[in-house]
Amino acid sequence: MLVALHSEIVPGRIDGYVSTHQRIPDDLVAAFERLGIHDWTIWRSGHRLFHLVDCDDWDAALASLADEPADHAWQRTIGPFVEVFRDAEGGKAVAPLAEVWSLAAQRDS
Repeated sequence: MLVALHSEIVPGRIDGYVSTHQRIPDDLVAAFERLGIHDWTIWRSGHRLFHLVDCDDWDAALASLADEPADHAWQRTIGPFVEVFRDAEGGKAVAPLAEVWSLAAQRDS
């Protein structure tokens, strides 16, 4: 499944966020692989971040990350740079954005 997420960088922390993402910790990569997260790409526009996650089951992976020491360490590292995740309605949550349209889906219909 593909999941899109939106988060925002704390004002003035863009360079730190970008440099911290030059390479994430190997134990976090291993945790992602073990939990069925196959790819995670992040795009930035100003302070806004857009994530695309290719995974087996987002809800299960997110629930498992809550008990994952590698993710706890990563959140302590990256947390000071990220202001908030936003859900589809703009609320604060780590919830997927709602898909509006897909060229591939339109071609298939």
